[in-house]
Amino acid sequence: MTRPTEKLALHGGLPVRENFLPYGRQNLVEEDIVAVEQVLRSDWLTTGPKINELETHLSEVTGTEFAVAVSSGTAALHGTMFALGISSGDEVIVPAITFAATANAVLYQGGVPVFVDVDSNTLLIDLEDINRKITAKTKAIVSMDYAGHPCQYESLVEVAERHGLALVADASHSLGASYKGHPVGQLVDMSTYSFHPVKHITSGEGGAVATNDASYARMVRLFRNHGITTDHHDRLIQRAHSYQMTELGYNYRITDFQCALAGSQLKRLPDFLQKRKAIANYYNQMLEQIDGVTPLAVSPDVSHAYHLYVVKIETSVLGVDRDTVFMELRAENIGVNVNYVPVYWHPYYNRLGYERGICPVSERVYDTIISLPLFYAMTDSDVSDVVHAVRKVVQHHTGY
Repeated sequence: MTRPTEKLALHGGLPVRENFLPYGRQNLVEEDIVAVEQVLRSDWLTTGPKINELETHLSEVTGTEFAVAVSSGTAALHGTMFALGISSGDEVIVPAITFAATANAVLYQGGVPVFVDVDSNTLLIDLEDINRKITAKTKAIVSMDYAGHPCQYESLVEVAERHGLALVADASHSLGASYKGHPVGQLVDMSTYSFHPVKHITSGEGGAVATNDASYARMVRLFRNHGITTDHHDRLIQRAHSYQMTELGYNYRITDFQCALAGSQLKRLPDFLQKRKAIANYYNQMLEQIDGVTPLAVSPDVSHAYHLYVVKIETSVLGVDRDTVFMELRAENIGVNVNYVPVYWHPYYNRLGYERGICPVSERVYDTIISLPLFYAMTDSDVSDVVHAVRKVVQHHTGY
């Protein structure tokens, strides 16, 4: 229903959504607040029992023997590179379409990110391009479960094993997802997770590494605590005062109140996933009726976590480019986003000598993608507003 306060779109007479709808947002309930408050009233704000509790629950969810909680998803990625012993000159294969941290973690250890193209239909790392770019210096592959869609892990494992490479999953988008019935974390040497507010669960900032390898878990635990073998909680239990620094680590510890929040949120993960899938299914149904806007493909072998819902804008149909559609949807108060620019296009990577053209599919598809709003607290009205705005923009350009 049109409200008197509603403004009109730049390109039409139909009303614009009244409030801005972000592409992602956390969802906190009273139980989350209580969980944090209990820690704030306890003796342990950091290096306390809530960290172990979260790690135990994460191991169950990811299907792994070990989980190590850290201060961010970036810290988790950095920890995997440290645990693998990546050092100066070592090459690590990473997808071109991902958040910069996936590649930055390689640089932190002195390694060389080797950017690999993505499949144009899923934006997942391209297996053929991986094979083309493996060299004698390659030490590891980092896959990325783009938007929450698990990669082709059987094939990735086969490639990694054939070449003697470690396989890491950047699973920051895919907590709770599975490939052929197996949680993502079970299928690789290490997987990393992010608890940023736009992700499935949040601790404000935070992340984790999951693995079935005890040595990798031990190295990440060392790494998050300056390379020191024990933390304050350990020494208090042991009634000891001495400790040893055996590696050069970082302060990547996560606090107990952050872990309390993440642990409380993790209990609701099934509900979060169910709601995200329901929204995605509705988008799928509605977008079938709208020409020029195509969702990414989904393999029948996976259970998709839907961190993002990404569509490709078909310029040949609409007659305008992605950026025009982006701005027009923003004018409708729909907070669309673009995830992500090819990493090597960033100015820092330009200064390192990376040039455009090395991953042509990634560059072409980047110019077409838009992420539609998708988060747990979206109402039916919110979802309908997104579809209405997309239809409105398309009709403006196509006339039907």
